[in-house]
Amino acid sequence: MDPRILELCRTDPRFTYEAYEFVCDAVNFTVDHLGRDAGEADPTDDNHVSGGELLRGVCDLAVQQFGYMAPVVFKQWGVNTTDDVGEMVFQLISVKRLSKSERDDPADFRALFDLHAELAAGFAFGASGDVPVKRGAR
Repeated sequence: MDPRILELCRTDPRFTYEAYEFVCDAVNFTVDHLGRDAGEADPTDDNHVSGGELLRGVCDLAVQQFGYMAPVVFKQWGVNTTDDVGEMVFQLISVKRLSKSERDDPADFRALFDLHAELAAGFAFGASGDVPVKRGAR
């Protein structure tokens, strides 16, 4: 366990340890998915991941890992809005677990979309009680 994240959880218990770790994993997932090299992360070039890009990566990784249970997992973690993801990102930056560029701003995450609706959007739920089926590739 990362002591920096443990300290964040101790001082601000809104989000779980797992939520912070997931955000870190989502940054790596998004960088890889976009074909950017994290090892060359120069904030002035195109390797940078924007707030919107990261939020899409968060949703894609959550659906990949948790399937139709992604909204439930996020709710248990205390993550309810895109603002919450942004708050976690900037807390992780404050403890040097993530880095930022001069362009980064918490407003990049502010109310971009309904997080739980987006997490559930990739699945069709039948009225007959059938198991949800993933709709198309995300």
